[in-house]
Amino acid sequence: MQPFLFLLVALWWIRSTICATSSPTSFSLFQSYIRGHLDGRLEDATDLLSEYDFIIVGGGSAGAVLASRLSEIAGWTVLLIEAGGLETIVSDIPGMAKYLQLTDIDWQYQTEPQPGQCLALKDERCNWPRGKVIGGSSVLNYMLYVRGNRRDYDGWAKAGNYGWSYKDVLPYFIKSEDNRNPYLAKNKDYHGTGGLLTVQEAPYHTPLSTAFVQAGVELGYQNRDCNAESQTGFMIPQGTVRDGSRCSTAKAFLRPARKRKNLHVALRSHAHRVLIDDQKQAYGVVFERGKKILRIRAKKEVILSAGAIGSPQLLMLSGVGDPDHLNSVGVTVKHSLKGVGQNLQDHISGRGMVYLINETVSYVETRFLNIQSMLNYVRHRGPLTALSGTEGLAWVKTKYADPNDDYPDMQLQFIAGSDISDGGLSLKNNDNVKDSVWKEYYEPIAYRDSWQPIPIVLRPKSKGYILLRSSDPYAKPLIYANYFTHPDDIKVMIEGMKIGLALSKTEAFQRFGSRLYDKPFPGCETLPLWTDKYWECFLRQYSTTLYHQSSTCKMGVLDKEPLAVVDPELRVYGIKGLRVVDASIMPDVVSGNTNAPTIMIAEKAGDLIKETWIAKEASLNDI
Repeated sequence: MQPFLFLLVALWWIRSTICATSSPTSFSLFQSYIRGHLDGRLEDATDLLSEYDFIIVGGGSAGAVLASRLSEIAGWTVLLIEAGGLETIVSDIPGMAKYLQLTDIDWQYQTEPQPGQCLALKDERCNWPRGKVIGGSSVLNYMLYVRGNRRDYDGWAKAGNYGWSYKDVLPYFIKSEDNRNPYLAKNKDYHGTGGLLTVQEAPYHTPLSTAFVQAGVELGYQNRDCNAESQTGFMIPQGTVRDGSRCSTAKAFLRPARKRKNLHVALRSHAHRVLIDDQKQAYGVVFERGKKILRIRAKKEVILSAGAIGSPQLLMLSGVGDPDHLNSVGVTVKHSLKGVGQNLQDHISGRGMVYLINETVSYVETRFLNIQSMLNYVRHRGPLTALSGTEGLAWVKTKYADPNDDYPDMQLQFIAGSDISDGGLSLKNNDNVKDSVWKEYYEPIAYRDSWQPIPIVLRPKSKGYILLRSSDPYAKPLIYANYFTHPDDIKVMIEGMKIGLALSKTEAFQRFGSRLYDKPFPGCETLPLWTDKYWECFLRQYSTTLYHQSSTCKMGVLDKEPLAVVDPELRVYGIKGLRVVDASIMPDVVSGNTNAPTIMIAEKAGDLIKETWIAKEASLNDI
């Protein structure tokens, strides 16, 4: 049964059954579930003003946070422009995350074909899902709450980005956080309670989650909170979930602010460009809403929070970027800034492996996509509350990392299932796998119990770029991922594959009869299995994103960093009244999942903007 149809049938069945049994408790649970989704939903502003103090373009992981924080100042007016609509009942269910890709709440980007990457995928293109919905990719993602390594941020500061050291940014992680796992929340030096963003472990785990952590201990790693003092180790992950449901930035930050009269949210509004005058002052935004082209002015600032793909695209459409490229697509140059769209970084992942097991304990679709699971879900338990199969995280060191430094170069994301778990219903399409590859390699073992350790190169040296396809704001940009173009990345990834194999051989996993599926991968049949050459072939065939695109509007000191786009206060070089606030400003991608760091960036930006304008207003009042 298709998942959306299943959900409708399940909700109808639950309501009918509950009403028929006249169970006050069950009926109350059903009402509570529906109310939890509907209560506090945002309203699409109907009558927009002609001018606002701040216009924020993009209501995602960063934009929703920033709109909430800036509208705390009652005297400031804030317009948040979002190309998508509202979250759905399906997107609220953590276990349904994989079914959100390739829908109308996904921008459905794809990389351009390039040698040596994505070779087993249709047209040799990697799918890059991004959220086109209020809450952005925090509505589409797998909800993992990961901060990165302290060395990441200290590196930013060392490069001249004042105010971005780990000591500087840690308070902003804590500010957002409402950590509901007492054994972690008690560490007040690293965790917060009472913030707007709910963070907790998923209510449901399979026995494989414990096996993963135990396997790590067998290999000599500690079971620890990798978001605290030290990162190297294994842990049961926390996610941005609340009572078994997704806690997006829209739910966490915008719903509490929805009644503020100074905050307007314009949904289904597609930004065309930023208005920039001849004095290089940003003064407004052009966007389409309801088949009408609107021009709305910004008295103080325009802020781009459209993400690592959308923000550089909008800058280029507005005439800010490499003049040669802008001229080639017919965009009038407003300011030369060659770093726009450059320095693209992403966490390359090796997602194609399958480890088979003998026990029926993993996430096999036919066992959990059923009425009973939905009934359990409305009671805040069961497999639909899980982080879509992600049950463990680890940060480990390959032979290329410094053994004496807490700066691991490899992350393992443990999935209590694999590509075969849904029989090709969604994961195959999400990764854009060729039908022939699926049929030859995966179909013979479809729906069998399995697990997967996804290796991730934490600090890739391969860097891509984004270009405009044309001057049309509706044309998706050209994305060149450049995966594995630096030889060190493939070397680190190969070692990650070997660590996954070592995990499988531990006593913890051998209890389940774990073994690596040993059929040669299509395109690699002539190579000896499990050799470095075989693993390299495998990875170049099945290259995938971990959805962590970043760094395309790099923060840096322009005199030292020729590709810098914004300064340490996130102001776009050469254009007054324009900032970028999202993952694109990262000088280098952090050593972990990027949603929590993006929220942190927005929290810090909110304070930077408040400090700037409160001081300006105070000085004007003193005159």
